[in-house]
Amino acid sequence: MTRSHAVESLASLATGMLFAAGLIVSGMVNPAKVKGFLDLFGRWDPSLALVMGAAVGVGLIGFGWASAHARSALGLPMRMPSNRSVDRRLIVGAVVFGIGWGLAGFCPGPAIVALASGSSKAILFAVSTLAGMALFEWMERRKEP
Repeated sequence: MTRSHAVESLASLATGMLFAAGLIVSGMVNPAKVKGFLDLFGRWDPSLALVMGAAVGVGLIGFGWASAHARSALGLPMRMPSNRSVDRRLIVGAVVFGIGWGLAGFCPGPAIVALASGSSKAILFAVSTLAGMALFEWMERRKEP
């Protein structure tokens, strides 16, 4: 392993651990807390709105910095998404994501963190997510000529 690859791997590990800790502290790995946040017409729990607002703020700063630089802080090439259009695929994906989040109380990041606890809900969610990804890939391959 080269030195730059080792630094990149350590930076990725540290970032992932910080993200996981933030998810745990904020309650995002607790499906009941997430469902309480999504229950706008029942017993709404607004506490995750602060978490989401902070995440959007950090994301805006990060993406702003990244879009102004060709290389990362580690000197690696910056790879930013090129598609900026809101199309049918994006909208359908967002709707499916939202339905899954509302039904399960998990999104992929918190579900991966919750897997460490052995939660059966997290395991079912992760298996379902992998099945959905496999179905998507199969459908995409069928479209190709």
